[in-house]
Amino acid sequence: MRSQTVRLFETLPHACGYFAERTAQNLVIDPAAPDIAALYENALARGYRRAGSHVYLPRCEACQACTPVRLPVAQFRPDRSQRRCLALNDDIRIAITQPGYSDERFALYQRYLSSRHRNGGMDDATPNDFEKFLYTPWSPTCFIEFRLDDVLIAVAVTDACANSLSAVYSWFDPDLRSRGLGTLAILSQIKLARAQELEHLYLGFWIAGHPKMDYKTRFRPLEALRDGSWKPLESSTNH
Repeated sequence: MRSQTVRLFETLPHACGYFAERTAQNLVIDPAAPDIAALYENALARGYRRAGSHVYLPRCEACQACTPVRLPVAQFRPDRSQRRCLALNDDIRIAITQPGYSDERFALYQRYLSSRHRNGGMDDATPNDFEKFLYTPWSPTCFIEFRLDDVLIAVAVTDACANSLSAVYSWFDPDLRSRGLGTLAILSQIKLARAQELEHLYLGFWIAGHPKMDYKTRFRPLEALRDGSWKPLESSTNH
């Protein structure tokens, strides 16, 4: 991605989604750029993330807590807990499907947000919000569906690029927490990346000590983007 050919916009300060007392700002690649699809994977490698049609990077004046992380999938070995998760969910049918709205997907999405993000600004999502947030015409997106006895219990929104996958968002049945469906979603994305002989699975941002981010460190060896280069997370946190 050549900076001289790509326009970047800076958002106005807005409420931080991770720390209630902080404000956040993002750099956003021009969503009208005609070659944004071609730029996307290179942007992922530079720490950017996709939400809807926007490819963005946190650029907060007083905070650098958001750390981009990715997993080199060829090196991953599931730990004991992850192997238990796979065994527990052996009865779930997993399918790669086209992205898009359906009443079934949206009903599960609403239940998940009401349970996990109550009063967080997302729990009153509309079908239009669903479509705008999860996919866009230019993005190389698939929905991985998880079904138990033909009932949809989880969805993992995944972007598939030439050399990597990006885990965009997932939601699942809040009544099935004991199954570890969030973990299963990432394990399934790792399996898909390996099957396609891709190098990395991008997991978005990690924040040290944040309870909603701790699960990402269980997928090893995790790499973090620090000072413009990807390094093992353990060594980058000790930097």
